[in-house]
Amino acid sequence: MKHTIGVLVENHFGVLARVSGLFSARGFNIDSLTVGETEDAEVSRMTIVAHGDDRVVAQIMKQLNKLIDVIKVVDLTNDELIDRELVLVKVSAPAQSRNEVMQIVNTFRAKIVDVNSKTLTIEVTGGESKIDAMLELLRPFGIFEVVRTGLIAMARKSELTAPPKQAGISTEVKGGVKNKSAAKLAKV
Repeated sequence: MKHTIGVLVENHFGVLARVSGLFSARGFNIDSLTVGETEDAEVSRMTIVAHGDDRVVAQIMKQLNKLIDVIKVVDLTNDELIDRELVLVKVSAPAQSRNEVMQIVNTFRAKIVDVNSKTLTIEVTGGESKIDAMLELLRPFGIFEVVRTGLIAMARKSELTAPPKQAGISTEVKGGVKNKSAAKLAKV
């Protein structure tokens, strides 16, 4: 089964390696992984898409939650999602077929972002099925190159946000490792 997992992490070096390492250590392939800052520059959000059974995903989520830099992990698979992917496609488009390619581009509300005498480079955003359908229609013209960003997703009804920071409480960083126990003691 395909799972979409949202992960909020502290925006530090090495976090991506630790998160992806959990998947590879269990022989679990990541189909897509995107990372970017959130509204808070100290927090990044990862969207991970992978195939696996529910038991394995539940175990990986537990392990992710144990990582020091991980703030929150949510399996978005069963939520109603808003998801998008950005794709750049370089397709053969000599003068005799250029109009046909442009009709396909317009049908999918895509954009032509670069033109030369032999090719068009097309930008398209949307869900996986839209992108796959467009690529299938462009394939007979000759696709030279495809670059996909990977899926970004959020639940339609709930938010994946970090808990608000409490005034006067900070966590210590010692030797590059955040001291979670200091934060827990400060709450007592």
